[in-house]
Amino acid sequence: MVDMARIIQIGTKAAFQSGEILKSRFGQLHDVRKKGTIDLVTEADVRSEAAIIETLTHAFPDHAILAEESGRHQGTPENCWIIDPLDGTTNFAHNLPLFCVSIAFSVNAEIVAGFVLAPVLGEFFMAAKGWGAQRNGVPIRVSDTRLIGDSLLVTGFPYDHKTIFPSLMERFGRCLEASQGVRRLGSAALDLCYVADGRFEGFWEQHLKPWDTAAGVLVAEEAGARTTVFSGKPYDIHKDEIVTTNARIHDDLLQLLNLSAPDAPFTSFTGTCP
Repeated sequence: MVDMARIIQIGTKAAFQSGEILKSRFGQLHDVRKKGTIDLVTEADVRSEAAIIETLTHAFPDHAILAEESGRHQGTPENCWIIDPLDGTTNFAHNLPLFCVSIAFSVNAEIVAGFVLAPVLGEFFMAAKGWGAQRNGVPIRVSDTRLIGDSLLVTGFPYDHKTIFPSLMERFGRCLEASQGVRRLGSAALDLCYVADGRFEGFWEQHLKPWDTAAGVLVAEEAGARTTVFSGKPYDIHKDEIVTTNARIHDDLLQLLNLSAPDAPFTSFTGTCP
């Protein structure tokens, strides 16, 4: 039996410890490296992740961990923490405050707790399965907007966007034309939390990794959101694509995202945790 109160206590502690590290290094970077053509990693990513892992392993030495920078850490796979120590690294590297730390906890491959902290913005989103979602301790809900034409949408562009550029731009154009507007913030975890908080009506993106969405999806769903893949089939954090909405505009957004021409093949993440 998992002690959810303890999970929430330690997950919150780890998020805020990480947030302090990110705040202390924001605007003072000395080491920025590339993992890919435009995929960055900073000293803040590394230090943040190390602090989170230290906190989690001290409290739960038998739990497994899946982290963006250091990969899988051995432990019982039934209990697994999924960590993005700095979601929005490119924003961080350019002194934009739209970034966060994202931590999720899964039991038997089901996400049961999620923690998303935007330290510079001062916003902490948290959810536990069946307990609802909160921002800074206050319950949140998705918006009541029912028309796509009245909706503000948000999306992201994957690092390998050149492989799907035509379909990426077609989807973006169709959604821009049909909606009140489309934003691109650069942090999938925050995008999902902002759907949960009613700021956006819908979010979609492709080629994300488990640590990008694990915490944010739970926050959104506990706030009343609906999440699927582009076809409308169920989503899980190993899938290639995600659509999250306030549920009311979901079918309309799916129609805009489904194109006649298929996207280029993509290999989903196939890690074992969760």
